[in-house]
Amino acid sequence: MTLSLILDTRDNETVDVRNQLARIRRERGLSAAALAHNTGVSRQTVYAIEAGDYVPNTAVALRLAQTLESTVEALFSIQDAATPQLRTERVELLPAALPVSPGQPVQLCRVDRRLVGWVPSPPDWHLPLADSVLVDSAPPKARVQLFRDPEQDLGHRLMVAGCDPGISVLARHAQRSGVELVLAHGNSSQALELLKQGRIHVAGSHLSDNLPAIRKLFPPNSVAVFSFAVWEEGIVVARGNPKSIRDIAGLTRKGVRLVNREPGSGSRMLLDARLREAGIPPAKISGYKKIALGHLPAAWQVRAGETDCCIATRAAARVFGLDFFPLASESYDLAIRRTHLGLPAVQMLLDALARSAFRRELETLGGYDAAGAGRRIA
Repeated sequence: MTLSLILDTRDNETVDVRNQLARIRRERGLSAAALAHNTGVSRQTVYAIEAGDYVPNTAVALRLAQTLESTVEALFSIQDAATPQLRTERVELLPAALPVSPGQPVQLCRVDRRLVGWVPSPPDWHLPLADSVLVDSAPPKARVQLFRDPEQDLGHRLMVAGCDPGISVLARHAQRSGVELVLAHGNSSQALELLKQGRIHVAGSHLSDNLPAIRKLFPPNSVAVFSFAVWEEGIVVARGNPKSIRDIAGLTRKGVRLVNREPGSGSRMLLDARLREAGIPPAKISGYKKIALGHLPAAWQVRAGETDCCIATRAAARVFGLDFFPLASESYDLAIRRTHLGLPAVQMLLDALARSAFRRELETLGGYDAAGAGRRIA
């Protein structure tokens, strides 16, 4: 049996960046390959900028202007314009183990003349991608059995730690430029500590105020911080809200079960702050000590009926078709050591972060505000 699905859309306003790159490049007598070589980007990047598929970051825009003996203002201009409404289409939806709801992500595939859709479940039911298998984990270093030579295959990989499920959208867009992100899950405090230890390239953080936390951990001017998106975090409950949980006080009612996040996570800090404001001791909340390691794992427990609510992002609620009651808007930022900013893979990652296509997908899929994505804030 198949079901019909209409892919929903919403109107959105964005900034339309128009460019004269192709015209000025041709006037200077430069090929796209020559411009790419002189600017330090790929030829595909030049074509994508000329086509308007994504907006270059400040460093790339300055290098383009310098190579073309022009100015950034002559190459690029900003016009406010409404984003074209996304097209809707009817697809045959494959049967799922659990009921599906509007707002959940759908993967599409053309099967002969049929357009078929599948609602993926964030828990990965497949064997994971891997380059090796663990042999032993005896300190100080684990031992693995390699499938391939890492010296040949890992040059365009970046290790990224954080807890935002939306980072997978950035990973897909970065991959189109030849950059592969290895996504290591961890809360904001853990990610920043790993960056401090020099064990990752990028740390994602959504602490209540990211910049003071980063400045406390790192020497002055040693870390650059870029905006990823603004998200909403709040109470995630089952579809239809059968326990009528709409605020922090509702967590204390008899029969309401919470699954919490681990200490050090932004979600745990938000919950604890709101409990203090309301004068509610944690002991009054059933499940306060029950831990889920991540937004999606916490929301999954609500979806599976193992608990009644959790503190997570709107994006996590949408993935599983759950209801959501916002508590706060927070910035999710990416911290990168300044010594890594010159890496070609980091530059291509920042280029992907600035693409309008990336911002549209992140906003539509997860309910983020990605208007400032790629903006350097420190």
